[in-house]
Amino acid sequence: MQTRRFDAAAGGRRWQGTPTFGPINAEVGAAAGPVRRRATYFARNNPWIANGVSALVANIVGPGIQPISKHPDPAVRKALHEAWARWVSSADADGVTDGYGLQALALRTCIEQGECFAQIVATSGGPRVRLLDPEMVPIEETRELGDGRRIVQGIELDAAGQRVAYHVHRARPDIAGSPRDLVRIPSADCCQLYVPLAPGQLRGVSWLAPVLLRLHELDLYEDAQLVRQKVSALFAGFVVDPNGTGGGFDGAAPAPGVLESGLEPGTLKALPPGTDVRFSEPAQVGDSVDFLKLQLRSIAAGLGVPEYLLTGDLSQASYGSLRAALLEFRTRAEQLQHQVLVPQLCRPLWRAVVLHEVFTHRLAAEPTALLDCEWITPSLPWIDPEKDARAAEALLAAGLTSRRRVVAGFGWDVEEIDREIAADRDRARSLGLAFPFRPTATGGRTDA
Repeated sequence: MQTRRFDAAAGGRRWQGTPTFGPINAEVGAAAGPVRRRATYFARNNPWIANGVSALVANIVGPGIQPISKHPDPAVRKALHEAWARWVSSADADGVTDGYGLQALALRTCIEQGECFAQIVATSGGPRVRLLDPEMVPIEETRELGDGRRIVQGIELDAAGQRVAYHVHRARPDIAGSPRDLVRIPSADCCQLYVPLAPGQLRGVSWLAPVLLRLHELDLYEDAQLVRQKVSALFAGFVVDPNGTGGGFDGAAPAPGVLESGLEPGTLKALPPGTDVRFSEPAQVGDSVDFLKLQLRSIAAGLGVPEYLLTGDLSQASYGSLRAALLEFRTRAEQLQHQVLVPQLCRPLWRAVVLHEVFTHRLAAEPTALLDCEWITPSLPWIDPEKDARAAEALLAAGLTSRRRVVAGFGWDVEEIDREIAADRDRARSLGLAFPFRPTATGGRTDA
């Protein structure tokens, strides 16, 4: 008899006690609170995690993800870019940072706490954004509303299962005396930033969830090693005195059990008969360093960053290893930029800014055409700028790419760059300058 089966679904002794994972929303709803608090603790107190989170924010958002309008009219494109620039400087409803700072803070909150909400507040000066942490949308708020509508984990769904609103605390729940009632905010006026792990997932979970237990154990291990080394280093030596006189050493005892005695170069000490001195041999670190590196490597893998971005250690890095690690990391960063940040946060904010320009009659055009744009993500530094520049030049010469794409790789708008180049050349020409200067065969200079 032959049995057709998946060993992974079999029972028996070998699978006893094995943990399993249930429906995504039930698991996230039960775990989000403890995971959020633990992750925030480590992000604030653990140097490795603090460095890793900052590296993710710096490489994914950097100075900001910028929209480039695709409207066919250059004048309209320029007006849209100017409107966005004006909005960026005053985007924060709390007045703490600007629009690009909001992107960075929202991503940091998403990494640490699993998600971040952004409320779009309409004002006479244009839309403003107020970031809300996950606690502002109570995950325990679940009830039926009738006609197929329901609230699940603080998110209101219509009969078709579409998000229509978020139920948010009127004031922060951690402030004593604040009202506990909820305010319904339509989904058009609120954004939720999170990384979905499964279809139908409503709430996010911290990016640190896969490494939190390991981080906790590693913290205990590091503390134990540190105390071990500290205690060993406190003992310089031990006086073995069978007679119990303790003679032969000078100095006072400022505290019980502490004997001070000078040990200087060339010092000779006379000890009574039978007295011996044995010097302490501090405990060796041994293989602790290699073990610690292995654990940090697994934490970096769970967080999704190269190891050196977590530890800052480049002692074992080479050009090839750095390039391979950065290429993989850039692929992940681009995926998060274009599949998470842009659709969940950037596009709703761009839509709010464009519609404000239309409704205030600053732009007279079809809104649908105005909303079409391309998002320019921050450029990541080149490992070898000279080689990468030659590669870009070769691709341009072969017709395999365009200047727009090459310039976009730097995080710039090609139209703005062209205007700046033209302005530089006009200014140089008006001053009688000629750039660039290129070396000649004789070692002098010639104007290009």
